[in-house]
Amino acid sequence: MRTFLIAAAAVACMAFVGTAQASEALAKEKGCLACHDINKKKMGPSYKDVAAKYKGKADAEAMLVAKVSGAKGHPKVKANEEETKTIVKWILAM
Repeated sequence: MRTFLIAAAAVACMAFVGTAQASEALAKEKGCLACHDINKKKMGPSYKDVAAKYKGKADAEAMLVAKVSGAKGHPKVKANEEETKTIVKWILAM
């Protein structure tokens, strides 16, 4: 049983890492990393700063998706709404 739990945890970790890499690749593909960086401020805030600012706020995901998708206070993006949700979830998980 213990071996099964360890194996399940390892698989879950590998899936998370794969998702994180895929989300970063999506952000790069959609041009997000032209203005943002994970760790440092560029033209826009770092993703870690965004995650810290909205940590614990229940409506953070919906608010950020609306802000980015609606181009309100943020330049128009190339990502569709589903892609934007994926990227926002990845940012907030930092």
